[in-house]
Amino acid sequence: MSTQAESNDGAAVRFPPPFVPLIALALGVAVHRWALPLRIPLEGVVRHGLAALLIALAVFLMLAAFGLFRRTGQDPKPWLTTPEIISTGVYRFTRNPMYVSMGLLQAGIGVALANGWVVMLVPVVWVVIYLIAIRYEEAYLEEKFGSLYTDYKASVRRWI
Repeated sequence: MSTQAESNDGAAVRFPPPFVPLIALALGVAVHRWALPLRIPLEGVVRHGLAALLIALAVFLMLAAFGLFRRTGQDPKPWLTTPEIISTGVYRFTRNPMYVSMGLLQAGIGVALANGWVVMLVPVVWVVIYLIAIRYEEAYLEEKFGSLYTDYKASVRRWI
């Protein structure tokens, strides 16, 4: 039986981070279509190849991160408890492979659509995700795991 303290054990994230790139994607498409088109000047094989590469990287990172969560019995929702720090696999290279993959996926879709707005909003998405999720996740993990997390944080970059 879980106690109230255990049920509240999680980062203070109040908005699901995956919705941020979805909102940016919709916004980029809308601005491009109805206000100010910003076409990416790539055509044919180059554009589709770059889009495929970005999307493939995004899918790889996402699946790799989800696989590690599954193997360790954790839930990727940041507002739920984190029983242990994952520092293997893709987490050796980035502390936030899921958020990186969201940006890569958004960029890949933007390139595929030749929509510069969608691509240009990727850094904005990452800033918003930092503000609504990552800073709370990091504070939670530092409080819960102390030097184990701060050592990991010092040795692995937040993004790439």
